[in-house]
Amino acid sequence: MRHLSRQELPQDSVTLARYLIGKTLVRELPRGRRLTGRIVETEAYLPGDAACHAYVGPTPRNRALFMAHGHAYVYFIYGNHFMLNVSSESEGVGAGVLLRAVEPLEGVELMQKHRGSTRLRELTSGPGKLAQAFKIDMNLYGQDYCTAGPLWLAEALQPVGRIGRSRRIGINKNAQRLLRFYEKGNPFVSGPRALRG
Repeated sequence: MRHLSRQELPQDSVTLARYLIGKTLVRELPRGRRLTGRIVETEAYLPGDAACHAYVGPTPRNRALFMAHGHAYVYFIYGNHFMLNVSSESEGVGAGVLLRAVEPLEGVELMQKHRGSTRLRELTSGPGKLAQAFKIDMNLYGQDYCTAGPLWLAEALQPVGRIGRSRRIGINKNAQRLLRFYEKGNPFVSGPRALRG
């Protein structure tokens, strides 16, 4: 698989969120083990967006959102879930794209072990599930997706289907904005049925 370069990644949150659909998320683990998945659902969080963690300005928690586009912003929520994001604007501008779901490709048995489940459709169909399956934690905070390392982005390995667009899921602020993108009909897309078709 070929790494995506920073030059290939759009430097705009909405464009990047759509661009990432179909691309490959790669997680390198010790002892040569690898997990991969097709990104099938994303959400954009824009500069000046009250729902974005960068809205309050730079803090120790959100500093990765202010890195150049293509870095990992990881955070812990609800006391039991990590969430994985990609910084999405130029350095100093806080914004990101949440990776909401992937279609498992490589390392499925290991994902099942991490999730404590053998139900394929339940492994990575939501941001918390994705992070657990891919063993995402704060050690990956600030990781550059465009270089060799434990977490990186690769080219699409197969054609992308029709891309849908909807409001974001699970937020209260600016919830009506159409900033969620997903591959229509993909069984690993999360959310209610009305937001998956």
